[in-house]
Amino acid sequence: MNALVGTLCTLGLAFGDGIQQPAADGTMNQLSRSADQELAKSIDQLNKLREQIAGEKLPLAQDLTASEEKVTQLRHESERVTRLVDAGNLEIATLKSEMKARQEELAYLGNLLDEYARTFESKVNISELQYCGAAADSAKQATENTTLSMTERFSRQLAFVDVSLKRLFEVIGGMRFPGVAVDPQGAVADGQFAIIGPVALFCAKTGIAGLVVAQSGSTKPLIRPLEGAMQAGLAALVQGGEGTLPLDPSRGGALKALVQQTSLYHIFENGGPIMWPLLIAAIVALGTVIERVMFLINERRRRDPKALAALFTALEEDDSEGAIRGAKESKDFVVRALLYALEHREESLPNALTYAQARELKRFQRGIPVLDTVITLAPLLGLLGTVTGMMGSFKLIGGELNAPGAITGGIAEALIATAFGLGIAITSLLPFNFLNARMDDARHEMESAANQLEILMQTHGGAFVPSSRPRPGPGTGKARKELEPVTAGEES
Repeated sequence: MNALVGTLCTLGLAFGDGIQQPAADGTMNQLSRSADQELAKSIDQLNKLREQIAGEKLPLAQDLTASEEKVTQLRHESERVTRLVDAGNLEIATLKSEMKARQEELAYLGNLLDEYARTFESKVNISELQYCGAAADSAKQATENTTLSMTERFSRQLAFVDVSLKRLFEVIGGMRFPGVAVDPQGAVADGQFAIIGPVALFCAKTGIAGLVVAQSGSTKPLIRPLEGAMQAGLAALVQGGEGTLPLDPSRGGALKALVQQTSLYHIFENGGPIMWPLLIAAIVALGTVIERVMFLINERRRRDPKALAALFTALEEDDSEGAIRGAKESKDFVVRALLYALEHREESLPNALTYAQARELKRFQRGIPVLDTVITLAPLLGLLGTVTGMMGSFKLIGGELNAPGAITGGIAEALIATAFGLGIAITSLLPFNFLNARMDDARHEMESAANQLEILMQTHGGAFVPSSRPRPGPGTGKARKELEPVTAGEES
């Protein structure tokens, strides 16, 4: 490019000089050839530069493309790392919250175990401290020792829990372990302890045996020996591990509590005066249910499908008198209803059927209103007992505040009366529904038989015509007498 510029400048000067002073043709030709040579040389250099640029441009483009791909990959990697960092931060926050919750749970469990260890002595016999007192002391000191780690503190507390669980399983049915106690003379004696329920016994190696009682100001229990055969029985029981306890340490209190807890009479007595009407309602309901069950059993025993089939067969053969004679020998309530209708078919067969069905259903319905009354009355009586019992309790609260037993007695009276009232109603509801279902079954059977009888009488008998006489029943005067039931089917 510099050579081309120089050539052009030379030509310019030459042409300028030519304007001012004409030159020879040879010189111009020489200058022209020189200029052409310089121009060709410059063009050649320009082409080389273009080729060089083209050769260098492709690798640069490839490098640029590779760099852009690398930047894209790095951007994706950065986004992935960012997501991982965010997820890690979220997981760290979750772990921190879980760690905090676990630390709170551990602190709560530690407090429970510490409270259990501190109150353990008050829940066991004084003699049992010789069996598991060391573990209890170690558990109590674990919370006071600040040099212990949480793991070590929990290890000591859990070791005490293991000892207490072992004691719990061993004390079932009785437990024996060696120890020391103070005899009546004040001397410390080695021997054997035996824990039987709430009773702690001790038998020294010297032969002294008796009950174990706590003494103030000392961790060693005191022996209260018994006399005569009781002491020998205690010694044999403690030494051998088997035998009969020759005393009742509760002085009859345990047996009394057991009887009071399981005695229905005691519960009834605590229910108050409202329990007597509830008892009467329960007896009435029970008697009604028993009577109805016996009635249903008797009616089921009297069922006679053959007599019913024979009656319909005789009617199909136009033998009404034969059907009546055969039906008189049956005690089936369906046959009795049809028999009554046949005997009064001349007056009004539909009315006779209706009356006979009502008469038989009345027998099935007997007792159901009584149960319905008991079901309604018993909860109301229980509610009345609740009100009276709470009235007594509030009266005591307003007056004698030093009688908590009487206050709780009124509340117990209220709850017992309510429970008994609901129990009677619920118990009576089941047979009530059962009896209603059996009555519906009987009604359905009699209606089906009555419809079949009317069809047969219309088809084969043709004798009965619907009467305009009043429907038989109570208060119908002469019609009632005309449709009077026969003696063969008297009510049971």
